[in-house]
Amino acid sequence: MSGDAYDAGSAPNPTPSRHQTRASTPVAAVVVAALVALAAAFVLPARADAAPSGHVSSRGLPPGFLWGVSSSGFQSEGMDPGGLHAGGRLPDSNWSRYVAAGKTDDAVGSSVDFRHRYRSDIALARSLGVRVYRVSVEWARIEPRPGVIDRRELAYYDEMIGAIVSAGMRPMITLDHWVYPGWIAARGGWAVASTPTAWLHNARFVVDRYARYDPLWITINEPEVYILNEVRMGGLPATASAAMRNRLVEVHTSIYRYIHQRQPGALVSTNIAYVPTVEPILDAAFVDLVRSSLDFIGLDYYYSASVTDLGAINAATGKPWKAPLSADGIYYSLRDLARRFPGTPLYVVETGMPTENGGPRRDGYRRGDHLRDLVYWVTRAYADGYPVMGFNYWSLTDNYEWGSYTPRFGLYTVDVKTDPTLRRQPTDAVAAYREVTAHNGVGAAYRPTRPAQWCSLAAAPASCTQPVR
Repeated sequence: MSGDAYDAGSAPNPTPSRHQTRASTPVAAVVVAALVALAAAFVLPARADAAPSGHVSSRGLPPGFLWGVSSSGFQSEGMDPGGLHAGGRLPDSNWSRYVAAGKTDDAVGSSVDFRHRYRSDIALARSLGVRVYRVSVEWARIEPRPGVIDRRELAYYDEMIGAIVSAGMRPMITLDHWVYPGWIAARGGWAVASTPTAWLHNARFVVDRYARYDPLWITINEPEVYILNEVRMGGLPATASAAMRNRLVEVHTSIYRYIHQRQPGALVSTNIAYVPTVEPILDAAFVDLVRSSLDFIGLDYYYSASVTDLGAINAATGKPWKAPLSADGIYYSLRDLARRFPGTPLYVVETGMPTENGGPRRDGYRRGDHLRDLVYWVTRAYADGYPVMGFNYWSLTDNYEWGSYTPRFGLYTVDVKTDPTLRRQPTDAVAAYREVTAHNGVGAAYRPTRPAQWCSLAAAPASCTQPVR
């Protein structure tokens, strides 16, 4: 992430995301945004419906609530064939080129080798009791050259998605999780006017092939962070940011219509990387432009901020494990989205906890406790009338966090750099999630292990002026 000044009309926004691992810090921009929000919190009146005081209802979440896990192709699939210790290769893509150019801390290597271990990982997900498994179908794998389909890779996706369905889970398929073929990169990526045509050709092919499974669909993962990372990694000139944004709007709306033609009753969305204090401004750049083609609002929530703790900046400096985690922020985020998109269902597409190399966090927060606390606040949001329909944990296993293996988010930890067996080791959150799915929540008697933040800036000013107790 660049620390230089930026033009809000053309350059990407300074968005702290779990995906940014080799980035300098736009400290001024983040701090200014936080201070503006803080000032507004003390001058704007509270709404009449501020501060609902009820606890979690004994009824909890609805019977059809969708519990799930999230992942992405490039981050988890790795080399083919062989792997890190057998001289394997990665499909040619924008990201394999960034790695080869030395723009990342770590090479991808085998990652966690989901490409060859998907059946056992799907079995792990099934054992959690989840109903949704989010994956991506990587364009770079299935169309390595223009108009050429790699039938072996296509068969892999056929078998993998079929295995999810056979295990009793519903696929959530991401069409674009920031990775496109090397031949698109060679043409200029999203800076080139022909890219939407090629993107839509692939996306329609994927929809035609998998619509029969009735998947949930994510068209583009975190569009604003996608733009930011393309600029940061050198795949997009900063001057082309507005053009890429417009092209993402174009392909999203087009594929949305196509999916509904092929899959009546489909649920299609994009997912928002929810940034404390500035989210409504970010949404104006993309989400507000496609709001008529969103069947649900996808939320990615990770980091918190408050008047007394602006440490979320660490999420943008390559040390996300130092960023504060306050689970009540997910409540404020859901409340904010419910108010701005009234009547539209909400789905937590990603949420989780970063640790450093799988070790304990300095603040002592354990993954299992954090998971339960998140579920508590999601349940509170539902009890207060906000239409939450699903919750995906990021991620089933540790994986490649866009440049580094140091940040760990997995329910199962995997030490890619030192363990050639890539053993999946359960964290305490595995048992916690099994209990959550078995009881469809944490129960009416549960109370969070951490108090709500004082004057949270998660969705400022309302999260400060209208706190939950």
